[in-house]
Parts: sequence; structure tokens; C-alpha cells
Amino acid sequence: MKFLDIGEVAEKSGNRPSALRHYEEAGLISSVSRHGLRRQFAPEVLLQLKLISMGKSAGFSLSEIAGMFVRNGMPDLPRAALHAKAEEIDRKIRELTALRDTLRHVADCPAPSHMECPTFRRLVDMAGKRKRKHAKGSHPKSGTPAA
Repeated sequence: MKFLDIGEVAEKSGNRPSALRHYEEAGLISSVSRHGLRRQFAPEVLLQLKLISMGKSAGFSLSEIAGMFVRNGMPDLPRAALHAKAEEIDRKIRELTALRDTLRHVADCPAPSHMECPTFRRLVDMAGKRKRKHAKGSHPKSGTPAA
């Protein structure tokens, strides 16, 4: 089996060598040997790095991602956590869509002042209600009640 040195892994994955060393220290990836001072990795590390990147993009912390990897570095994905993260992303998409629509309306509104525009006032009121409703629920990252 041909191993990849840290420079090759960095080039193929788009991660800096310092990030690869950090991921190794965090237990997310592991080198299999050294060639001189350069770490050597099995080719499967490229798949692991893609999974790490996807997890980070979804908003998982590195410790959460590390918990999803079993000893051989391949994933053991907790479906309930994935469903919860997907719901969180859906909620964020709805919030961002409403914000985008509000910004577009404000940019295009023909009213002399935005405060005179009934649509703008309604959108601001709706945003305030969503914020209060969310604050009464649980904190999105921890699942604990909001303060």
C-alpha cells in the first residue's frame, strides 16, 4: 500500500499541514508512519477529511465529529444527531430566507421612509415574534432552555 505524506494529503484535501496535525492531535485522523520527519497517511485519510469538512459545514464541533468516528477512523454516524442537525439547518434556512426577503423589500420599497411602509413594519414585527418564540424554546446548540 502506498502511503501519502502530509504534503500530498494537504494538497489533495485542501487542508493546511497545520490543520492536519491539529486533526491528528484531536484524534480525528492518524498517521500510519513517518518518512523522516514527515507524517505518512493511508489513502483513506482523504475520505475522513471530506467527512470532517462536511461535519464542520453542518455545524458539528470537532469533538462531536471525533465522537462519530470509530477506532479505524471510519464513521459511525448517530442518526438522531444527524436528524437534529438537519432540523437546525432547516430552521436557519427559514430565518435566512425571511431575512433575505426583508432586505430585498427594504432595498426596493417605494415608500419615502421604511418606517412608513406597512409591509416593512409587518416583516419587522414577524421577525420580533420569531425571536421571542425561539428564546422561549431551547438553546439551539446545547439543547438546554434559553436564559
